[in-house]
Amino acid sequence: MTFAVSSRTPSRRDFIAAGLVCLAPPGASATEKVKIRDLWGDGGRFSGLADRLAGQSVEMRGYMAPPLKPEAMFFVLTRIPMAVCPFCDSEASWPDDLVVAEVRRPLTPSSFNDLISVSGRLELGGKTDPATGFVSRARIVDAVFARV
Repeated sequence: MTFAVSSRTPSRRDFIAAGLVCLAPPGASATEKVKIRDLWGDGGRFSGLADRLAGQSVEMRGYMAPPLKPEAMFFVLTRIPMAVCPFCDSEASWPDDLVVAEVRRPLTPSSFNDLISVSGRLELGGKTDPATGFVSRARIVDAVFARV
């Protein structure tokens, strides 16, 4: 195990976080911070990292694309801000690397240009949302998000 040396004085938050890590049950894993682009390999396949993290707790940062409808139970997380819903404007196009975030309750959309952090369990493979017909290949399920 290696430790970084810092001239910063540890805060109360640092000690609490360290204590919580020590209290984690054996076998529990920490949330892995992942960049959206790191999920994808060549030819649209999932990367080795994505395959390794499937089913695990992850955290990603990105931007909430405008939702399909206000009461949606999911949103699309993109690495760049998208001001227009691609389903609403034929001129818009989805980026190749995106992740669907499935929430437990209808969401209150964030502004398209607010950087957000999303945490939940990574799920891979094709899935069609029954209410909208939206097809996803990578999802964060039981997602929670907050503005960064």
